[in-house]
Amino acid sequence: MNNAELIVATLQAAGVSHGFGIPSGNVLPLIEAMRVGRLPYVLTAHEGSAAFMADVMGRLTGAPGLCIATLGPGATNLTTGVGNAYLDRSPLLAITCNVPTSQLGRRIQMAIDHHTLFRPITKATLALREGRVASMLAEALEIALSEPLGPAHLDLPEDVALASATEDVPGTPVGRRRHPAPEASLRRAAEILGAARRPVAVVGSSAMRLRNPDVLQSVIDRHRLPFASTTMAKGMVPEDHPLSLGCIERARRQVQRELLRSADLVVGLGYDVVEVEYEAWIGKVPLLSIDVDPVDADRSVTIAHEVIGDLDASLEWLAQRPALRPEWPATMTAQHRDRFYRSLRPTSAGFAPHHAIDVVREVLPRDGHPGLRRRRSHPPDRVAVDGARAAHISDHERLVINGVRAAGSHRGEARPPAAPCGGPDRGRMLPDDVW
Repeated sequence: MNNAELIVATLQAAGVSHGFGIPSGNVLPLIEAMRVGRLPYVLTAHEGSAAFMADVMGRLTGAPGLCIATLGPGATNLTTGVGNAYLDRSPLLAITCNVPTSQLGRRIQMAIDHHTLFRPITKATLALREGRVASMLAEALEIALSEPLGPAHLDLPEDVALASATEDVPGTPVGRRRHPAPEASLRRAAEILGAARRPVAVVGSSAMRLRNPDVLQSVIDRHRLPFASTTMAKGMVPEDHPLSLGCIERARRQVQRELLRSADLVVGLGYDVVEVEYEAWIGKVPLLSIDVDPVDADRSVTIAHEVIGDLDASLEWLAQRPALRPEWPATMTAQHRDRFYRSLRPTSAGFAPHHAIDVVREVLPRDGHPGLRRRRSHPPDRVAVDGARAAHISDHERLVINGVRAAGSHRGEARPPAAPCGGPDRGRMLPDDVW
């Protein structure tokens, strides 16, 4: 077994099911090992597409997505998708192949410092060397799978890939969770929440990584918390829930801001500011943050308290507290939701984007997944997406590319076969120009 084959065996043991990329001379030893080891290699039209596909694969499977590129321009092309995985916290491994070890650091065609390139957009960038292949790969997998999730980069010289392996396949990494928040911090959060008369919860993208997503709705139901969601967290709790206020900070954002600023406490549940900063919409309302990380906010934001730790554990604790009784008017959420959705559907003489989304939503089964491609600078698409009432979507199936937006990015990329909507009897394929 050579080191390239050791890499493939280790990736398969960790649950990696596909690799995405473009072949080149230095990449061929790894691609051949993938062929022999039956780890599918998906050819893409651009390395950026490979990184985005690896990002999505990581979100869907929970195992790190894998993208592969040659040295120099292949590596630089990966960076947009890898950067998106870094900001959106998707588990990913980016492997760049390189010149032989004896040529590293020299002024050679296409050769650049891959570690300097990837360091700002990954959790770690590691060098694979003879005798330190399995150990470095295991470390990269552990880093990518540890909270907060994210990409790790590995650099593989061609001679290292071809050298005989001297290590065994390492144990399967599981990643590290955050420690539970201190009991005192949780009790302080309960005191603040109990004192609020008009609290509003806002659910963010960290909640997408809950091991038990149902606990989120348990907290909402237990304490009768009106809640809004960010775009990425849309559907975590169904939007036909009687306490739902809709999506914030996209279309008709002023309608949502008016409601949020009438609260006396905003409760951020897994709210990650990579989608939108608190200071953009919170105004002077105090913030109670319950998340895996400290709040990253401007000094204008009034932070009443932060609960920092494993999000599942924090929400499970809150779901067991005595029920709160907010003093919002009984009809508030229904009236606001009606106003918000009507504002997303302005009168139109023709067939507007929101009409198309409403038709698709009506035809699809409750667990169907509409897919949209957002064209560059197309506000109507944004209105349409935000106006769509989300289906009940299972864990790992909310796919919104947010971190770098990548508007107008690579066309012609390889795509997985389109799955029928709602089962074999309900499928329809959309032509490429509208997908």
